[in-house]
This record gives sequence, C-alpha cells and structure tokens, in this order.
Amino acid sequence: MKLCVVNEGKVQKDFKLPECDVALFGFGSLGEVDYQEEIAGKSFKLEEAARLSKNADCALFCGCVTIVKTHARKSVCVCERGKLAGITDSLFVMDNENFKSGAGVGVYSACGYKVGLCVENDLLFPEVIKTLSLCGCNLVVAVLSELKNAMPPLLIRAYAYLYGVPVLMCAGKTAYFADTAGVIATSKQDICLFETDIKNDYHVVSTRVRGKTCCENSDF
Repeated sequence: MKLCVVNEGKVQKDFKLPECDVALFGFGSLGEVDYQEEIAGKSFKLEEAARLSKNADCALFCGCVTIVKTHARKSVCVCERGKLAGITDSLFVMDNENFKSGAGVGVYSACGYKVGLCVENDLLFPEVIKTLSLCGCNLVVAVLSELKNAMPPLLIRAYAYLYGVPVLMCAGKTAYFADTAGVIATSKQDICLFETDIKNDYHVVSTRVRGKTCCENSDF
C-alpha cells in the first residue's frame, strides 16, 4: 500500500500527486469549507478535492474547517476516485476551543482497504483508535492542525503497536507513519511517500477472572 502525505500544497484538480493508494493533505490544504456556499455553487472546494482524487486515481483525505451557519468544526473531507465519500468531524473539543464536536467515527473504503479517521483531539482518546481497530480498519489516518508537543508521535507509535493497526499522521507540516512493530518514520518534505504491506496481525489472548458468573454460558 502506497501512502502519500502532502505537507505543503493546496487541493486543486491539477495538483500532481505521485502514484499512491492514499493521499493525505493537512489542514492548510482546503481551508474553510462553508456548506451553504458549496450547495449554492459559490464555492467549489469539495468538487476540487473529488476531481483531484479522480485524476490521481486514489483515495484523498483533506483536513479542513467546516462551517454550518455559525458553527465551525475540525473535519476531514474524504474523496475516492472522483466521488465525495464523506466528511468526518472531530469528536472531542478541548477546553476553550471555539469549535463544535461531531458524532460517530469515520470508516471509509479506500482502494480495497478499510481506513479509519482520527481528527485533531481524537488522538488523545485511546477508545477512538481501539474502536477503529475493532471495526477492522487496515489503516488509521490522523490529521492534526499543528504539533503542539511531542506526544502525538509517541501516541501513534503506541497505538499502532497495541491495537495492531498502522497509523499515518499529518501534524502541521510534518508527516509520520507508525507500523504495528512500533517503528515510526517521519518526513518534512513537501510531498513524501510511505509504503507498507497491510496484513492482519492477531494473537490469542487468555485471562482468568475470579468468580463463575462470567463462565456460566461458556464451554470451559
């Protein structure tokens, strides 16, 4: 699976992407997306993203701020081979941030793989990554507007190892990729490529629990 991260660049239909299965643009790629203007035909940002995914023949993930009247959300626009697959909003808003929270995790089909989304503050909540792993995702894509501290790279490395799903992240203008062995790669190039073999890595885990109520319907 070939993964491309664009650390510096705008989403336009004529943008030249290298051959890849998944292309990830950070929050500076689309800027603000006003739904009302998009519907009224005054803005064409989502259309540009869809056209770029068609021209590049890949799945496209673009960080953006979506606007509905006076409500703003941190979001990721998802397009695949010319079609708008959906938009996923950040689930968690921290402290005094002037954004609204979304609802539900985002899981998308991308070139035959299941890709889960982790937007902005969602990375701080392990249950998000665990849920995406339980949903059978082959890859988690994390999109952060900036790298506020050293924690996000450490978190994606731990999540990939613990939950058995690789994590591709764009934070500000830096790209990261963590595999299930706990190895992490990083790049600040304007356009960078990561390549990985997607495979399911399962383990048989057993445990003992005191009491017998939990075993009444079991074969033990």
